[in-house]
Amino acid sequence: MASRKGGSGGGGEGVRSLELELEKMSVEQLRAFKEQTDMEVNLLHDSLNNIRTATSRLDIASAALHDLSLRPQGKRMLVPLTASLYVPGTLDEADKVLVDVGTGYFIEKTMADGKDYCERKIKLLRSNFDQLIEIATKKKKIADEAGLILQAKLRQMAATT
Repeated sequence: MASRKGGSGGGGEGVRSLELELEKMSVEQLRAFKEQTDMEVNLLHDSLNNIRTATSRLDIASAALHDLSLRPQGKRMLVPLTASLYVPGTLDEADKVLVDVGTGYFIEKTMADGKDYCERKIKLLRSNFDQLIEIATKKKKIADEAGLILQAKLRQMAATT
């Protein structure tokens, strides 16, 4: 706690004012605040995992589009119906693909547009991921600070009784 009080920098004043606000809170208020902040951190981590999963799926889709673009028309191949069920088929048009844009909607695009769509979505998800990491880190620091102040208050209460 003492190392943050004397800090110089743009965020130092904000941290100090937060410390003052936390120190004014009662033990019950601090517990509730810490629980709320911990819950927010957990939700942010869940969101980060969801973004990781979506990015991974888009990477796989982009690689599949690349592989598909290299195959000649009329080529026999296995077509996935589910994650574990494949049926034989032939490639009729390699220049047009159906892109899943969410909630069961598909749009027909050219191969180049499909690849571009995947790359734009990946870029957007990575940007969102970076922003969420920053927010989650700040929230975690706030929760840790509240925990330290709560522990100090509990020790102080135990010493007075």
